[in-house]
Amino acid sequence: MTPIVQCRGLTKTYGRKIALNQINLNLERGRIIGLLGPNGSGKTTLIKIMNGLLNPTAGEILIGGISPGVETKYKISYLPERTYLHPGMRVEEMVRYFQDFYPDFRMDRAYDMLSRLQIAPGERLKNLSKGTKEKVQLILVMSRDADLYILDEPIAGVDPASRDFILHTIVQNYRRNASILLSTHLIADVENILDEVVFIKYGNIVLQAGAEQVRRREGKSIDRFFREVFAC
Repeated sequence: MTPIVQCRGLTKTYGRKIALNQINLNLERGRIIGLLGPNGSGKTTLIKIMNGLLNPTAGEILIGGISPGVETKYKISYLPERTYLHPGMRVEEMVRYFQDFYPDFRMDRAYDMLSRLQIAPGERLKNLSKGTKEKVQLILVMSRDADLYILDEPIAGVDPASRDFILHTIVQNYRRNASILLSTHLIADVENILDEVVFIKYGNIVLQAGAEQVRRREGKSIDRFFREVFAC
């Protein structure tokens, strides 16, 4: 089966600054993958290229065998680090918006998660707490039957109880032949759900391996190993 993401010599520069340096990377289907690296490592640039928000300077990237564009937007469900939802919108309006825009959106799934969290559909986004806003955005993203879910810092800035719910929602609501690419700094909170890790540093992939393989080989948690690899 074709990998969900294929990068060949993928390069992105901003003037003389190299954000991505000839990356070669395959991400297989049916995996939860941690994209891990410090600030400025190239994570956000790579994510934006996958979503067709940036064009590479050189090299190639394919999503399900297709170059990023209109068609791949229906393959990817993307949770950006910053919301793009209007604060004056009601939760039910956002649900209808996603249903109208994405043919694979499951309204029943969205309302089931909203009900379990006791989030009122008639509430406006601006009236919700930060943690509840994060949950609403995640619910919208995870209510799609996508091939690839890209989650950029999905648990940043929320309390531990909210983190537990978010991680549970991620694990329980993605299609098993799909993959999740999860970018986060809170590695200790997520490493138990990861099948695979990709370490990126200064625009270079320095490690791609199974999560359990890393723990066995290094004899330590992924969080601790990450801190050693990226120690200044």
